Amino acid sequence: MSRRLLLVLGAVVAVIAMVVIGLSQAGSKSKTPAPATLSLAQQRERLAGAPAPLAGLHAQASELLTGGTTAVGARMAALQRAGYPVVINKWAAWCGPCRLEFPVFQRVSVALGKRVAFIGLDGHDNRGDARAFLARTPLSYPSYEDPNERTAHSLQAGAFYPTTVFVDARGRRTVHQGPYNDEATLERDIRRYALGRA
Repeated sequence: MSRRLLLVLGAVVAVIAMVVIGLSQAGSKSKTPAPATLSLAQQRERLAGAPAPLAGLHAQASELLTGGTTAVGARMAALQRAGYPVVINKWAAWCGPCRLEFPVFQRVSVALGKRVAFIGLDGHDNRGDARAFLARTPLSYPSYEDPNERTAHSLQAGAFYPTTVFVDARGRRTVHQGPYNDEATLERDIRRYALGRA
């Protein structure tokens, strides 16, 4: 084997090793969720007085619901008939970036929860892990189980975690793949894609 080929192979092995180490470290750091900023009681207090269709979501805060595509579709249709845009966040307890963005969704869903409907979609997850995670990191809205990703597929949410689908009052959908790391970016996208404001 030539010296040049050995150098190239050595460089490739070094790059692969760095990627593997980086991914394993990122995975280990993401096993602990970012701290929640508001308790469920605080969230409910701030959302008191929300219009009835949105108050119905808040009454099921942090619950993990069944019913699949039919239940999610019926809920979305009712919200849209009432004139509310919907933000659907696909997550899983095992997904590190999902865990990191949960506090962002928590704060934004409280800030905008009297004008915008939020729904979670828990895909490819262990029910016990998902419920434990929701107990540690409560949200002001419910999540629906989607173990086979049929609901995600019906929403064109793709296979990426996390994914957020914005549905405006006319039913137009915009899909964002990847985590939201700050409130300002999520709020900007909600204004642009769900509320129809630039």
